[in-house]
Amino acid sequence: MIIILFCSIKLEAGNSDQTRISNGDTVRLMLVGNSFSKNATAYLQQIASEQGKHLIIGRAELGGCSLERHWRLVEEAEGDSTQGAYKGKALRTLLLEEPWDFVSIQQNSMNSTNISTYRPYAHNMYEYIKELVPDAEVVIHQTWAYRADAIRFGNLKDTLHTSTEYEMWQASRRAYHTIAAELGVRMVPVGDGFWYAGQHPRYGYEKDETVSLSNYLHPELPKQDHSLHVGYQWNNEKVLRLDSNHANAYGCYLGSLIWYSFLFGENPTETTYQPDLADSAFIEHIRITAMEVVDVLPSF
Repeated sequence: MIIILFCSIKLEAGNSDQTRISNGDTVRLMLVGNSFSKNATAYLQQIASEQGKHLIIGRAELGGCSLERHWRLVEEAEGDSTQGAYKGKALRTLLLEEPWDFVSIQQNSMNSTNISTYRPYAHNMYEYIKELVPDAEVVIHQTWAYRADAIRFGNLKDTLHTSTEYEMWQASRRAYHTIAAELGVRMVPVGDGFWYAGQHPRYGYEKDETVSLSNYLHPELPKQDHSLHVGYQWNNEKVLRLDSNHANAYGCYLGSLIWYSFLFGENPTETTYQPDLADSAFIEHIRITAMEVVDVLPSF
């Protein structure tokens, strides 16, 4: 098993002195992603607003969308200007709507562990974005691994998949860092935040091997304290389902804090906004984790 020391994350993540946005300026962020980018920025606007920041967020997000699909949609739209997959608009149109400071790209989570799925699409997307908005900083949003009780983890090749949360995080982390290095861009370390937040001996989620969905009656749920993922939930038909992939409110808050710190170069533990969530101690753990993975030192 490969062990990566926590401090190595700090060296590779974006540091506050690299951030080129000064206090009081408007920050414009365009997200080219899917439901994971939606999750990771769910509270970003509120956090920035309560800190007196003016943040404009643009979204080119499609459920489950991979880098390859985003690029195919670019090609289709370039051949036919009436094509608009993003709420009726083409990516070109969205990219030209604002003088974006940051444009993020990411891989879809299932393919995030397979570096061959990034090529050549990450490079193509990078070149396309820089052609249209040359002054924008292109960044990579690092997605997270699925919860320990997921039925299936990230793809490696053909029908081969990673087998644990740890393996998925490791493989996706390698892929994201490799592609970021190839493009010469910074990475927003949300995936690292999820992993390290979950490794705390007190605040980590523990998989329950004994759960049987047939044992629960609506609205009962299996115990899933300190989860950053949606986990078990009842659907509209009162059928108990498991979503080990997407972020719950705690995970969305962690991602949003990391994004805020990355964009503004400020300590996320000093922000004032937090969603109305019951576990205040877990919230504090999330805030500290966000600070550590982005490596923003406390101000004095």
